[in-house]
Amino acid sequence: MSLNSKQSIRCPHCSEQCEVTVWNSITADDSADLKQDLLSGKVNMFNCPSCSYAALMPSPLLYRDNARRLMISFYPCNDPIVCAKLFDDVQNSSKASGELEKLWGYNLRFVTDYNALLEKILIFDNGMNDKTIEVIKLMILMQDADKSDRRTCRFGKVQNGAIEFMVHDSVENQIYTSSVPEDTYNTLHKQLLESGMKPYSFDWEQVDGAYATRLLNGFNNNF
Repeated sequence: MSLNSKQSIRCPHCSEQCEVTVWNSITADDSADLKQDLLSGKVNMFNCPSCSYAALMPSPLLYRDNARRLMISFYPCNDPIVCAKLFDDVQNSSKASGELEKLWGYNLRFVTDYNALLEKILIFDNGMNDKTIEVIKLMILMQDADKSDRRTCRFGKVQNGAIEFMVHDSVENQIYTSSVPEDTYNTLHKQLLESGMKPYSFDWEQVDGAYATRLLNGFNNNF
């Protein structure tokens, strides 16, 4: 079930008092329109009707897709120490409540970035696993290793047998595209599974570039 609450918020730009609908959880199975609004960047976005100021609301959101056995816990945060504590809290509360046992076979993800939330939804919507996608993203960035620290890579779309990624260079302020054949994904995914990667979660996980580095290093060490 998708749940929301009404909040009265003062615009930080013009001080206008506004009533905002804040979504606390979204269940994709029974809220197709709401899911589309989320993917369009409309959910939990503050838009002042007076001065047009817009910003993401600092509100946690739980996304659930039972058909794809996916659950994403999103906490907007950019402080590494706070993020680590939030992640520990999610893991501990899930175990203490017994919820974790009911989510056997699910992919459980914890993210702190709004774009990462949307990206993971799109990855699983396309029948792929974000663990393998993160490894491919790392490989793309390492093609130009000297610039990898200033670049971010995001899953884009699947079209004509290829997976398109968007690479943003923060110094050049440019966005590049990089395409990888679906066969490459399929081959790598199979190899990662054979090397011990689990296709589902036993606990909440943070699947990002750091995770991909650990996974790839472990994978390489086996060969």
